Amino acid sequence: MTAPTLVDFDDVVARFDPTLGLEVHVELSTNTKMFCGCPTEFGAEPNTQVCPTCLGLPGSLPVVNRTAVESAIRIGLALNCSIAPWGRFARKNYYYPDMPKNFQTSQYDEPIAVDGYLDVQLDDGSTVRVGIERAHMEEDTGKSLHVGGATGRIHGAEYSLLDYNRAGVPLIEIVTKMIPGTDARAPEVARAYVTQLRELVKSLGVSDVRMDQGSMRCDVNLSLSPRGSGVLGTRTETKNVNSLRSVERAVRYEMTRQAGVLDEGGEIVQETRHFEEQSGSTRAGRRKETSEDYRYFPEPDLVPIAPSTEWIEELRGTLPELPWERRHRIQAEWGVSDEEIRDLVNAGALDLVEATVAAGAPSGEARSWWVSYLSQQANTREQELTDLPITPAQVARVIALIASGELTNKMGRQVVDGVLEGEGDPDQVVEKRGLKVVSDEGSLIAAVDEALAAQPDVAEKIRGGKVQAAGAIVGAVMKATKGQADAKRVRELVVERCTSS
Repeated sequence: MTAPTLVDFDDVVARFDPTLGLEVHVELSTNTKMFCGCPTEFGAEPNTQVCPTCLGLPGSLPVVNRTAVESAIRIGLALNCSIAPWGRFARKNYYYPDMPKNFQTSQYDEPIAVDGYLDVQLDDGSTVRVGIERAHMEEDTGKSLHVGGATGRIHGAEYSLLDYNRAGVPLIEIVTKMIPGTDARAPEVARAYVTQLRELVKSLGVSDVRMDQGSMRCDVNLSLSPRGSGVLGTRTETKNVNSLRSVERAVRYEMTRQAGVLDEGGEIVQETRHFEEQSGSTRAGRRKETSEDYRYFPEPDLVPIAPSTEWIEELRGTLPELPWERRHRIQAEWGVSDEEIRDLVNAGALDLVEATVAAGAPSGEARSWWVSYLSQQANTREQELTDLPITPAQVARVIALIASGELTNKMGRQVVDGVLEGEGDPDQVVEKRGLKVVSDEGSLIAAVDEALAAQPDVAEKIRGGKVQAAGAIVGAVMKATKGQADAKRVRELVVERCTSS
């Protein structure tokens, strides 16, 4: 296959208008599946969480999961959607080996939520309003595992395995309206939208939105049209992009690829595409079907969904403080700038810092520890910040030990290292490593005198008024005490001993 010609990104946005559309699938964290009582535990042994209903065996009948419907309504309300007073499920007919019923039970022309919006904040603080076309309920498919190939895909595989544990897990698919006018910021808008949507859904407690585990997946639709033409181009749909960074990369790549095709006189094919994590590129999948190809028809085995006004308002009352409301409150309480709060969100540290503050730490120290030292540790360990084996309460305890003078900042980092290494909680690490500040004044004076005696030329400079030379003596004392002295107090003692002798 010939590699596509890619056009420089700046050249693309100078000559073309990109139009985005994003479809995000969210797995709901219900205990049981959408239409049966099978459990939904992630990572269970393959094909141990299945029954005749989710396998579509003859004679089995589905029953709608009430909790899933409630979760869908809450998501719709949080996205400023109208909740449909009456709707139905439909059968979406197409064949895949991982879809045992040969159709997917979904919603078609009567979704649960329609016509909403999400205000998305970009890196520079500006806001883009992304319209929500619909949010509809459906069931997930199973999973295919292709074995023996180099890429893990079916091409080149020796054989395939099927796991139907995921078949029937409740999903809500959130579909945006077309997002035109993003120009060079199209990749950023796509990433920011999915970031904020993930934050919103997580705050509702209806999904763990783990993109790395597939509980949140994004399909990226993109088309180009000649700048100013107003003619919508043919779109491609890059399927199942599973990280925020990949969403941004997929949009950027498709813009440069589609421009290359158009410049060479080619036509954009309406198709699904697969995103390649290693190269950041996309490759062709299948020709994209139209809705007519799916032969939708109302699901005859399920009654309509008709939420009452009272039920909807009851669910509206359960909505928590939404992420943007929470950010404004925290920003006011902590007195931090827009940039600082955005950095905390982008670092995935806001929840951790808030929990550390709740455990008694000042917000400034809590922010510093999580955004600087612990973020570095997460990068070194190639872990998410939230996956580090240290709790906000333990970080708050380290901060308290430093504030009380029992630890220096350097010792605090050593204590954190010990906690991360599994040596116990902060007090246990302090005890095991002997990490207490030397507070015995007599011991400190003895160490200072010894250091002054070892460096008489430096001592003479200090006595002559060159106080800045005290740093060498402080360093020697810190080395002698293995960093367990209070450097500030040591410096005071050095100056006192030199000026009094």
